Amino acid sequence: MKKLHMGPAHCALDLGDGSERAEYVNQDYILHKMGRPHRAVNIMYTYYPHDKEWPARISEAWKDKNVTFQWDYPYDDYFPYNVNGQPFEQMKDIRRHGQEVLLTLTLDCGCTDEELKEIALQLKPFGRMWIRINHECCGTWFQHNKRYTYPEVGAFFNRFAGIIKEYAPNVSVIFCGGWGMPDGHVEQEEAFKDCYKVADAWSCDGYLALHYGWPYDIAEVGGGRYKGGCVADMVQQFERTYKRACELAGEHRPMITAEFNTDGDVTGPRLQGESIVRFAHHWRDNKVEWFRAISLYQFRDRGRLGLEIEDPNNKGVGIEQPMLAEYRDKVLHDDWFMPQMTEGEEASVPAQLRWGGSEDADGLAMEIEFEGNPEFCEMTVEQKIGLMVELNGRWFYKAPGTKTIDLMSAFFDKPLSGPCKMTMKIFAPPADGVNVDDGSADWTENYRTVLEEAPKMRIRYELPGSVT
Repeated sequence: MKKLHMGPAHCALDLGDGSERAEYVNQDYILHKMGRPHRAVNIMYTYYPHDKEWPARISEAWKDKNVTFQWDYPYDDYFPYNVNGQPFEQMKDIRRHGQEVLLTLTLDCGCTDEELKEIALQLKPFGRMWIRINHECCGTWFQHNKRYTYPEVGAFFNRFAGIIKEYAPNVSVIFCGGWGMPDGHVEQEEAFKDCYKVADAWSCDGYLALHYGWPYDIAEVGGGRYKGGCVADMVQQFERTYKRACELAGEHRPMITAEFNTDGDVTGPRLQGESIVRFAHHWRDNKVEWFRAISLYQFRDRGRLGLEIEDPNNKGVGIEQPMLAEYRDKVLHDDWFMPQMTEGEEASVPAQLRWGGSEDADGLAMEIEFEGNPEFCEMTVEQKIGLMVELNGRWFYKAPGTKTIDLMSAFFDKPLSGPCKMTMKIFAPPADGVNVDDGSADWTENYRTVLEEAPKMRIRYELPGSVT
C-alpha cells in the first residue's frame, strides 16, 4: 500500500440532479450508469417562506390555475427548501458517494438575517460545499427579478454571502451573473459589480440550444419558443465574462458554468451530444486553466435536457439517451476532466483516511497482482465505514452496513488480456454524509476515519462449474 492524494481536475465535471423539470435520482443508480463520481452534484431548491402558498411546491398549489410559461408561478417551481427533510437527505446521499453538494437556491430577497443565518447553520455540517444564490440574476424570469430591482438582488447576494462566510465558512459562494458584452462590460454591471468581489467563483449558465417554452409548446420548424447557438460564440462569451470579472474583483476567481447542455428538443436526441463534447474539448485542447468546471444539466429530465428522459408512465424509470454514452466516454472519463491522483510514501494499516472533498482527499493505493482476466473479483471490509473504491477505471461505493462489494463490472468493458499489476484506490468520504464535530479545529472541512484492516480480496480465475 501507498498513501494516495486526490486533487482537483484541470476542469471538473458536475451534474445536475433534479429541478423544476425532474425528480432527484439516487447516487447509487447514477454511479452505476456513469462509472465514476462527479466533483459535485447540483440540486435546485427555492425558499419563499412569507408567501401564502408556502411550503407547498407551487406547481401543486397552483395545479388548477391557467399557467402558460414555466416561470409564471408566484415563486419558482423547485422543491421547497427545508420541507420534509429536504434537501438534507439528498445532500447526505451526494457526499456519501464521494461528491460535493452544489446547492442552487432561489430565495426571497426579503428574508431576514435570522432566516439566512438559520440556512447557513444548516449547511455547516456538509463540508466543502457550494451555494449558488439567486442564479441567472440578470434575467427577467425568476421571482427575484420580478419582485426586486437588479441593485436590490445584488445587495441581497452580498448580504447573504456575508452571513454564509460568518456562520458557515466551509461553504463557497457562487455568483451566477450575466455575460460579458462586446463593449468590455458585463450585463447589469453597476448593480452587480460588488458581487464579483464577494463570490468565491463566477458562473454563467449556457445552453447551446434551449426549448425555453417547454412544456407549454412544442419546438417545431416555424413554431415554439426555442433558440440555437454556436460553440465558438459561447466560448467567446465566457472569455469576455472572465476578463471583465477579474477586472471588477481585482483578482482571479474560478469560472464555471453551473448549467450547460444542448436541448434535444431542438437538435433531436441523436445529435444532442456532439456539441457538448466539442464545447468540453475546446477547454481541454487549449489547456485553459481558469475555466474550472462544467455542470451538465441534468441527469434525468422530463423533457430532453437529460442524459436520461423520465419515463412518462413511471417517473422512477429513466430512458437512456444517446448523449449519455457520448458524455461518459468522451468527457467524463477523459484525463483532463478527472481528479489528479498522486501516490506518496509506503503505508500500512491501521491507516487514517482524510476526506476534505472531491478535490482534496487522502486515501490509499493498494497494488493487486492479477494472473489474467478474473472470473470473480470481490472486496470485503468488515468495518462499518463508507468507502469509495476505484479499480480498472471504474468506481464503486461500499456503504457502512455493507461488507462485500462485487468489483467484476470493472472488467466487463475492459477485460485484461493477460497478467498485470493494477492499483486499487480507496477513499473514505463521510459515512453518514455529514462531517462530525469531533473537537478538531477543522471539522467542518475535513472528515477523518481509520481503516483498521486491509480489504480482503476474493479473486478467482476458474469457475466452480458449468451448464451443458
